[in-house]
Amino acid sequence: MFELAAPSALQWLIGVEIARYRNEAGLSLTQLSETTGIGRPKLGHMETGRSVQYPADIRKVLEACNVDKEHIDRIVQLTTRVDEASWLGAWSDVMSDWLRTFAGLEALARKEFIFEPILLPALLQTEAYARELTNAAIRVRPDHAERLVEFRVQRSRLLFKDTPLQLHAIFNEQALRLRVGSREVLNEQYRHLLKMAELPNVTLQVVRPEAGPHSAVNGQFVLLDFADARPIVYVELQDAAAFVDDSVRVRAYTLSTQSLERVALSPAESVALIESLIT
Repeated sequence: MFELAAPSALQWLIGVEIARYRNEAGLSLTQLSETTGIGRPKLGHMETGRSVQYPADIRKVLEACNVDKEHIDRIVQLTTRVDEASWLGAWSDVMSDWLRTFAGLEALARKEFIFEPILLPALLQTEAYARELTNAAIRVRPDHAERLVEFRVQRSRLLFKDTPLQLHAIFNEQALRLRVGSREVLNEQYRHLLKMAELPNVTLQVVRPEAGPHSAVNGQFVLLDFADARPIVYVELQDAAAFVDDSVRVRAYTLSTQSLERVALSPAESVALIESLIT
């Protein structure tokens, strides 16, 4: 689990993959350094993403970890990816490091599963809804509020790219009924959810209290799937975040997604419920 991520989401993701394979091989950084001839400090920086990971170095390290060629090629392929999170620079001064890293990872992902028990997911929020939430957040500086609203709205563009993000969002009925702003703000938000549910790359499901318990009772999480890297789980805390990359822990969250899908209303039933809330 990583509490503090590197500035570049792409380099951080590559580093996580390198560290995973080294740990799976049972090698320490010192042992890997002796085997590859790459200095221990440089190996450490490769794993944290704090410096550029060159393809030749990646191959040498992963070969020393006895990684199959197809997986080596997969990770090397990551180094050729365009930094799709370059647009985040406009908001870098109002974002925390962990939020910037998450948004960068989200831009690299092909699929995102999110569970929100209290609020509607940020990717699905209207500008007015996002503004109400931002204004209510005691940790947001007043002079940063409007720019953070812009940032939330801009994130939703991932759902409309040529190759859009595949989003599966599950949220509690409580999130739908939470009074955020005026009735007009809520009605606009409900109508927006209905429009988003029509997109072929978006699936929405609502969990009702009467459905009973599920295995995600501990709260909010995001599971990101990538084309060239293994999944990462993002868990938001009060004033920080955790990035979970351990395979066993990620598997536990994956099972939670399946549990949530089983207890939640179907997409069609969820849309009907949202429609019924418009007054």
